[in-house]
Amino acid sequence: MARVRELLGRPLGIGALLVTVAAAGFGLYWFQPWKLWQDQTVEEALPTARATPGPAGEQQAAGPETAGSEPSGAPSSPAGPRTLARGELISHEHATSGTVKLVRLDDGSHVVRLENLDTSNGPDLRVWLTDAPVKEGQAGWHVFDDGEYVSLGKLKGNKGSQNYAVPDDVDPSRFTSVSIWCDRFDVSFGAAELGRA
Repeated sequence: MARVRELLGRPLGIGALLVTVAAAGFGLYWFQPWKLWQDQTVEEALPTARATPGPAGEQQAAGPETAGSEPSGAPSSPAGPRTLARGELISHEHATSGTVKLVRLDDGSHVVRLENLDTSNGPDLRVWLTDAPVKEGQAGWHVFDDGEYVSLGKLKGNKGSQNYAVPDDVDPSRFTSVSIWCDRFDVSFGAAELGRA
């Protein structure tokens, strides 16, 4: 104990202690290990159409009339959401399971839907629509940022069923897979190849 007091009494000892504390703080911030034990479940219903801003910023569903496809007096028979492609998630860096669907909504917009997702939580997780092949094992962990990809936003929860809007200027038919991507460490937690439904 006297030896520790002697070291801390010197400027070099205090500097080493400060560097150690700073390094530990940075490591905790960067890796966020506590997220591995924290689950966030999100359960969203499949939308029939993308929400559009209404009067005074209110959100309202874009049905046939608001989308301009049917006059108000004409009978309407919405086709409903249509699954264009689907695939099963496989594990990469972390055990991952669930179903991925590419869905066209009534208004012509598209969403990527994750159903029954179960993966680990982690720092800076994103949902990516990509043109990369889905490979099993470590060979597939890092391929998704090699080609073309579109980030659909942060992962809402590591468990449950969720929807991610595809931007209007993106042609979803050009993409063949979806990855749960950790942007912090450039690695896929899990991915699914999209096969035509």
